[in-house]
Amino acid sequence: MNNTKSIGILGGTFNPIHIGHTLPAQSVAKSLALDKLILLPASMPPHKEQPTISAQHRAKMVELVCKDSTIFECDTRELNRDGHSYTLDTLKELNAVYPEQILYFIMGMDSLLTFTTWHKYQEILSLCHIVVTTRPGHPFHHSKKTSVETDDLLSQHRVKTSQACKKKKSGCIIFSQDLNVQDSPLLDISSTDIRSLLNKAPISRECTRFMHKNVLAYIKKHQLYR
Repeated sequence: MNNTKSIGILGGTFNPIHIGHTLPAQSVAKSLALDKLILLPASMPPHKEQPTISAQHRAKMVELVCKDSTIFECDTRELNRDGHSYTLDTLKELNAVYPEQILYFIMGMDSLLTFTTWHKYQEILSLCHIVVTTRPGHPFHHSKKTSVETDDLLSQHRVKTSQACKKKKSGCIIFSQDLNVQDSPLLDISSTDIRSLLNKAPISRECTRFMHKNVLAYIKKHQLYR
């Protein structure tokens, strides 16, 4: 297992993709020595409001980010499915493609808080490890926000070192705050915030701080989020 290559997976609507998605993912990749980080644009995520921008536009923006990266790879398999897209189905397919690799599924805190409601969530943990990214100033601690089911899940699966993950093929949950990456760039910005900025005329200079230049150029060209 020590020689097994590792792959990160980051799914989302990416509506639009921004550095709040990519920089934390790169930090996780560095800490866990991942060989590749797959970006998975979602078509119809069961737990979120449906995107107003087409899947084709969102996928194209992800592809533009991947072209400028040596580690990111865009995977559009979820866009080819009819109906809701379930993480379990995607992980089964990726395990078939990468049977020898350890898969790390990256999610935000909001996703962790609903994870026990996901389709066959126990089976998901049999196929990968989960890395939970936290925003600045909001480190994880058990609180009233976590359900009994989430507390039970973490008591069974949480680990606090990357070495603990590497000893197993799947089944661990680790928080980015435990990865001890000193330059971890966790940004307090969301796609909702970005869409609000993009909807202003002229487009705020702030967008250039949070967005990849090729993505911003694509948005301007196609007049998205106006």
